[in-house]
Amino acid sequence: MNQTTEFDAIVIGSGITGGWAAKELTEKGLKVLILERGKPLEHQKGYVHEFTPPWQAPEQGLPDRELDAREYEIQSKIERGAFSWANRQYWINDRQNPYEQVKPFRWHRTDVLGGRSLTWGRQSYRWGPDDFLQNKRDGHGNDWPIRYADLEPWYTHVEKFIGVSGAPEGLENFPDGHYLPPFEMTALEKHLKRTVESKWADRRVTIGRVANLTEALDGRGPCQRRAICNRGCSFGAYFSSLSSTLPAAQKTGLLTIRTDSVVEAIDVDPQTKKATGVRVIDAKSGERLRFGAKVIFLNASTYGTLQILLQSKSALHPNGIGNHSDVLGRYLVDHAGVGAFAEIPGFDDRNYSGRRPTGILVPRFRNVGRQDADADFTRGYGYQGGAMRDDWTNTAAQTDGFGAEMKHQIARPGKWIAFLGAFCEQLPQKDNRVVLNENKRGGFGLPQLSFDVAYGENERRMKLDAAKQAEQMLVAAGAKHVVTIPVRAIPGVSIHEMGGARMGRDPAESVLNAHNQVHGVPNLFVTDGAAMASSGTVNPSLTYMALTARAADYAVAQLKAGAL
Repeated sequence: MNQTTEFDAIVIGSGITGGWAAKELTEKGLKVLILERGKPLEHQKGYVHEFTPPWQAPEQGLPDRELDAREYEIQSKIERGAFSWANRQYWINDRQNPYEQVKPFRWHRTDVLGGRSLTWGRQSYRWGPDDFLQNKRDGHGNDWPIRYADLEPWYTHVEKFIGVSGAPEGLENFPDGHYLPPFEMTALEKHLKRTVESKWADRRVTIGRVANLTEALDGRGPCQRRAICNRGCSFGAYFSSLSSTLPAAQKTGLLTIRTDSVVEAIDVDPQTKKATGVRVIDAKSGERLRFGAKVIFLNASTYGTLQILLQSKSALHPNGIGNHSDVLGRYLVDHAGVGAFAEIPGFDDRNYSGRRPTGILVPRFRNVGRQDADADFTRGYGYQGGAMRDDWTNTAAQTDGFGAEMKHQIARPGKWIAFLGAFCEQLPQKDNRVVLNENKRGGFGLPQLSFDVAYGENERRMKLDAAKQAEQMLVAAGAKHVVTIPVRAIPGVSIHEMGGARMGRDPAESVLNAHNQVHGVPNLFVTDGAAMASSGTVNPSLTYMALTARAADYAVAQLKAGAL
């Protein structure tokens, strides 16, 4: 072991929550070290294919199926085009970093500074009051130790800094926030909104609330409407830790970033029962290092965080830190789903400009506040989707003829297509878990994670209802034929990974307390998706960021008071 280098705080991970932890801790005067397992990446200069035009793309932009099958078998299957020739270098090499699937499971992960803040969909929603009450109300999962009121000021704090465009709707369980001007709906989306809201009093159609700037903010430029966000954005128009939180932390002069640093374990002093440092493997040299700190924030993304906690074994924590009651690694949740497509005629004289970086959203309307009489499932779902004209690639495939006639046809806008995709809440179940497989070794000789996760009967029934309700709304808007397909049918595909080190009031039923501290290790905080006790029906990243800012504020206050 090399000599320990001491810091006030260590942050493990540089993604959405790691960046926020670094920003908040440094701005409050702490000397902070970020440990990132991935490669270095510089904002702007590191986005090597951001401005590469299609005609200069390798292999004309087509997938390199041989390379992807060999090195990126899991990552290349990611939905919504988030993995491509333009950003392959951001994603982890699956061959070098395998994991075990007891049941089919997708673990999508990046391997660069900034993490998935470079590739996320940026949908940014506050959870509502019901989301923090449902576990207690219906008995599925443990009671959240916090309520919406505890996070409300921190949601505002985060929104003002990252920049979220959206429209207020005045719904109690879909709370409004601090918004920049919204992106405009298309003509068909406006029609869908009018139709749905006039026919169903309990339903609302709104523009997606997204962390893309519609006007300049703190040196970051507005969105250029290019729809290539996952390549990286030199304008800083979308929120990422590289363009926003990490630069803010660096301005303090108190931040040190160390990439290529694979965390092996966290050390805990058996006398004080406090975390004392982090053991690291240098990804380039294989050298083992150790760094010490008074406070540690674990933000390695849900499963990376769980892996580190499970690996951190000692006489005091023989099954891993926080695993005193065999809760660590259990109650994993994300979002299941189903999609509905339809062609809707009558708008061929209407069009739009630009490629908007968001769609529309229908907030949850099933089982809100009470169980609906006609619902044979618990909890609910919301929809995300959009309505746009088909592009030239599909038009060409459907066009008879060739030559000048084909060119004429594909130069014209295609048919109007509407899509609604449900995000169904998964109930917390004890048997949905991840463990270490000590007999199988992955990258850097560390034990592989073994996933045993499946959707249940409740999710199956919920998806059937979501498909039916989506079809009804599209038909009401004028669709003649609706096609429904399964989406997010395999756990992990949504990349809304949550749970495994859930918050709770009782240490026998949870890993973290109301301030995201590990029970029994007061200076170790977990504020990424692993902390979640349920999944809700909207994207969770804004909640992760609010939890992180709140926990950092508490940690610094406790440190200054001598409690840590």
